[in-house]
Amino acid sequence: MSVIVGQGDYRYELVENWAKLPEGWIFTQVGAVAVDQHDEVYVFNRSEHPVIVFDKEGNFIRSFGEGSFPSAHGMCWGENESVWLVDSIDHTVKKYSKSGNHILTIGEKNSPGEDGEPFNKPTDASVASNGDLYISDGYGNTKVHVFSQDGTFKFSWGQEKGPAVWDGDFNTPHNIWVHNQTVYVADRENHRVQLFDLKGNHKDTWTDFIQPTDIYINPNDPDIVYVAELRNRVSIVNQKGQVLSRWGRYMTNEPGMFYAAHGIWTDSEKSVYIGEVLEGQRIQKFKRI
Repeated sequence: MSVIVGQGDYRYELVENWAKLPEGWIFTQVGAVAVDQHDEVYVFNRSEHPVIVFDKEGNFIRSFGEGSFPSAHGMCWGENESVWLVDSIDHTVKKYSKSGNHILTIGEKNSPGEDGEPFNKPTDASVASNGDLYISDGYGNTKVHVFSQDGTFKFSWGQEKGPAVWDGDFNTPHNIWVHNQTVYVADRENHRVQLFDLKGNHKDTWTDFIQPTDIYINPNDPDIVYVAELRNRVSIVNQKGQVLSRWGRYMTNEPGMFYAAHGIWTDSEKSVYIGEVLEGQRIQKFKRI
């Protein structure tokens, strides 16, 4: 029996058993997912094979990053189809080619920044149209840091120490997305998404989320924002933060539901991919209907 989720114009059918792993491989926790311009799906997870690549039908293509990522957490695309990979345990952000060749590392391995300096358990990254790299530094710090594409530090914003609830402050900045002139930050433990300009000036705050973990905007459909939420649901909202569709009801591994949604992306057919952590440890594909 088909599993149908969502509401209104944003309804989806679960593609059951989508990812076809090589024999003996497992995902463990899926920190992030990203889809490239060829509809290849990159799954960044905490197994022995950190980056596993599939085609849109779920067939295995390749893997890379073995031995380099103790805690896969965030991922985004850079220039020339490069990929930025964020590790929340070794305090680094690494740049790779899509074929798996290491290009650049920002941060010093196993050396956490102190007093707000980058990085202390960073969580995610996103590239602006000018090439600047925006990084949420969210588990040990409460900051957003901005670097040039060659890894040169430019500036930061956020409070110096500890969580806070005021606009512009953070309590676990868990994910970041840059689109046009707006920076979206999933302020997880404040249960909100905050919007800033490229200089870090606060623009807006969206509430009505439960521990938002990941944000995605498809550049071909920029009026729609996809939000994964740790407490077992996914929300699709407009650019005012108003909910258009939502599903997930309690922490479960039932097909089509979520134990802990952590990564979200869409492909050219507007299918949605959701990666899960904690006891979820899987990726699910939902086909738009």
